[in-house]
Amino acid sequence: MKLVESIMTRNPCCTAGRKITVKGLMLHSVGCPQPKASAFISSWNSSSHGSSCVHGFIDGNDGTVYQTLPWNHRGWHCGSGSKGSGNNTHIGVEMCEPACIKYTAGSNFTCSNLEEARSVAKRTYEAAVELFAMLCRKYGLNPLADGVIISHREGHSRGIASNHGDPEHLWTQLGMGYTMDGFRGAVKAAMGGAPSGTDGYTKIMGNAAATVEQMKAYLKAKNPNVAQSVLDMVPLYLSEGRAEGVRGDIAFAQSCLETGNFTFSGSAVTLSQNSFCGMGVTSNGMKGNSFGTPQLGIRAQVQHLKAYASTDALKNACIDPRFKYVTRGSAEYAEWLGQKENPDGKGWAAGARYGEKILSILKGILGTAGGESKPVEAWYRVRKSWADASSQKGAFKSLGNAKKCADENPGHSVFDESGKAVYTKAASFQPYLVRVSIPDLNIRKGPGTDKPKTGKYTGIGTFTIVEEADGEGASRWGLLKSYREKRNGWISLDHASRI
Repeated sequence: MKLVESIMTRNPCCTAGRKITVKGLMLHSVGCPQPKASAFISSWNSSSHGSSCVHGFIDGNDGTVYQTLPWNHRGWHCGSGSKGSGNNTHIGVEMCEPACIKYTAGSNFTCSNLEEARSVAKRTYEAAVELFAMLCRKYGLNPLADGVIISHREGHSRGIASNHGDPEHLWTQLGMGYTMDGFRGAVKAAMGGAPSGTDGYTKIMGNAAATVEQMKAYLKAKNPNVAQSVLDMVPLYLSEGRAEGVRGDIAFAQSCLETGNFTFSGSAVTLSQNSFCGMGVTSNGMKGNSFGTPQLGIRAQVQHLKAYASTDALKNACIDPRFKYVTRGSAEYAEWLGQKENPDGKGWAAGARYGEKILSILKGILGTAGGESKPVEAWYRVRKSWADASSQKGAFKSLGNAKKCADENPGHSVFDESGKAVYTKAASFQPYLVRVSIPDLNIRKGPGTDKPKTGKYTGIGTFTIVEEADGEGASRWGLLKSYREKRNGWISLDHASRI
């Protein structure tokens, strides 16, 4: 996490200097299509801004956290409700939102670039997890305790905030799969909340260790009468698992446990249901969920495992009917899939040693002959987006060749096997105008407060920025046009408004 102190010293909340005893943290999203934290800081850092002030903004473009108010100062970020105001007890942090959304009515919006929007939401979510973990450690807060970490929406439900739907409205409409329960769990994990000794535990997310040949051989040894249709679908565990970053061999071992090695003896589900993990069987006598094809059934199972093991968004459209009921990230390890062994009591099954049983089967699979296989070749694909396969310009074993192809095709990026963008050509910089509204903005010889001052100020007026750079003390620095030749005239863009 990159944390930049950018205290809004002119904001009335800061000048008032009122202190609070920090009892919790409240998560917000800004409610408008603006990913740049500096835009809010510039606007709000004024004595005439009004009463609103938050303790921090998270930039949507790079995930940088900007602290805008001392953590123990009283802000005004959530209004009030029937039981008082969370401003008196909670630190408030705003996540910036994608530029490609457009609000239509209330909290509803349209989105012109779903991939870009999800990237921004993921970036701010992950930065918020790290920030809240730091603040929980700083103030001795338990992120899973009642009322400690809440959203603005949850604050309203508790009677301590105004009627807003953030940030869940953003996550839901973008299909991120994020929930506040998942967020709280992620904060705990980031604090090192896992019990000691997890180094020997088995992560659900990752690459499968078993091969298709091993899985088939194991199954035929355990069930000599296994249907050919079952053997034919075994490769789907690895391909569907790879698509979501889940170990497909763990999913297969779980299916062996739930179906009695696909004999379905004593199982609550049947082969025709294409549900090989007992999904939806929440009590004795229930039939559970059914799926149209074996692939869809396995996909739903993999997605359900990912819901427990990770807070990352799904790559494929969600077909798991029970995905929304899972506390995201609550069972990172296979050993924690059983509720009795899970440190928070949140797991897939209530039966004792559930995860241990799955891993016992996996051990048997890995001990089966057929483990020697050729490594999967890694390919880099050049597309406009991972989802837009029709825009693909090529697939390359060499990352260098893939980058060259992307450079030759504007708007295209390089994606790895998991669909992650690993390279995008930087757009050429275009000079632009800014308005400076304060008379004493320092001009520095380099980008950063650690660089010497020139002894001159911009004064109030309009200026041309010909280059940008990162540096200490500001979210971004801009080079003034009149200093372009020697590159020795930089200003903080936090105190300038783009025209």
